[in-house]
Amino acid sequence: MFRSMTAYGRAEYQLDDTLFVAEIKSLNNRYRDIILRIPKTYQPFEKDLRAIVSSKIRRGRVEVSIQIEGSGSGELYDLELNVPLVTSYLKIFNQLAEQFGLDQEVRTESLFQMKDVILAKPEEVALEKVRPGLQEVMKKALDSLELMRVKEGQAIEADFEKRLDLLEQYLTEVEERAPDLVEEYRNRLKNKMNRLLNDVSVDESRLAQEIVVFAERSDITEEIVRTRSHLNQFRDYFFVDDPIGRRLDFLIQEINREVNTLSVKASDSLISKIVVEMKAELERLREQVQNLE
Repeated sequence: MFRSMTAYGRAEYQLDDTLFVAEIKSLNNRYRDIILRIPKTYQPFEKDLRAIVSSKIRRGRVEVSIQIEGSGSGELYDLELNVPLVTSYLKIFNQLAEQFGLDQEVRTESLFQMKDVILAKPEEVALEKVRPGLQEVMKKALDSLELMRVKEGQAIEADFEKRLDLLEQYLTEVEERAPDLVEEYRNRLKNKMNRLLNDVSVDESRLAQEIVVFAERSDITEEIVRTRSHLNQFRDYFFVDDPIGRRLDFLIQEINREVNTLSVKASDSLISKIVVEMKAELERLREQVQNLE
């Protein structure tokens, strides 16, 4: 089954008086890259959430955003006075007063404006209460994402079917054209020799040798067989449930190499024209493969 790397999923989950909302967007990427955005208070759960995503997605860039709403969603903090820092600030204030005759009075609000005088630490007591909600909303969002990935994958598979049929049609045209190449070459060579030699008779044995050499050099049977085998192998991957994007990309490279050899060995304008069309279809296949997991 094909799965597209490009998809979107969203889910909501209510736990008591807290609403969890998760959005997931997946994009093309050669490797798996997970970007997770959650409230700072709940970052201790990041490892668990990444594991849930990794269990479902094996390739692609995945951007996850989770919002938490309700009485249990507030950023809860324990506030603590940074005593060593306050002591240092007061010491500096006293030094300024003594050296420059400034007012020694230090107002509380002035201290509060100093960086890091008040330390805010996330409250840990309520964290475990939200773990089930985070995990559940993540799973639901991934299910939503999976539905779209499969649907997009089905559309890609249908496009593959159409292009593979076209490639096989082109390959059949090349195969049907191949036997005529030797006979056409024989006629061209004989006519050319007749023009050059005028009334002198053509050495049929020498002509036969030249034709044999040409036939061996222009034989594209092997390339046709390998290309058709690669196309069949491409279809076999339709039934594989593992990530196949990279394997199909490699297979397209192999097909492209065989098609190029067809054109070079055949040295025929009609086959060259067909090869151009085949390469255009292969490029369209390659672009679609980039979207597959």
